[in-house]
Amino acid sequence: MPIRAVFFDFGGVIMRTEFQSPRQHLAERFGMDYDDIDKFVFGSESARRASLGEIKEAEHWADVLKRLKRPASEAKAFQDEFFGGDVIDRGLVDYIRSLRGTVHTGLISNAWSGLREFMVKEKVIDAFDTVIVSAEVGAVKPSARIYEIALEQAGVKAADAVFVDDVNINLEGCEELGMTGILFKDPLESLKQLKQLL
Repeated sequence: MPIRAVFFDFGGVIMRTEFQSPRQHLAERFGMDYDDIDKFVFGSESARRASLGEIKEAEHWADVLKRLKRPASEAKAFQDEFFGGDVIDRGLVDYIRSLRGTVHTGLISNAWSGLREFMVKEKVIDAFDTVIVSAEVGAVKPSARIYEIALEQAGVKAADAVFVDDVNINLEGCEELGMTGILFKDPLESLKQLKQLL
């Protein structure tokens, strides 16, 4: 069967933490190590609720600052430092753009309410025919529902779709539906696998 749709994850694939020092410095300031602060931001109950769209992203950050016993006014500075080492892979975005018109290009991301606006600001949203953000649809990977929504919006069957993600369990979720999963570790290797499928 020819591939008719290719979906990508955002964090860990299109935008990756290339420099760990900003987050490391932030962790040290609060007496944590790198993994601790990562869990503190991404692994909390408010993070889970924000990913499902039950609360707005700003409410999640307010909760983070409250748990750190810092004023809410420091939220922006905290976020800027936390994500200070994250870089968008512009080469990958250009490649995705080049696929438009030959296959459906889509995004499937477990993300908070601010992602779409961020993608517009960073001028990457035009690379995608459809953008599925968990906070907007109320479903997170690896649940079947988020992939079903993505397939419905793309108008393709699972067997005709590929998903590129950096987390194994998310790929298992899409493969249970019949999609093909590519584990993103090294950009060149992952693109080579994708090009072979296409």
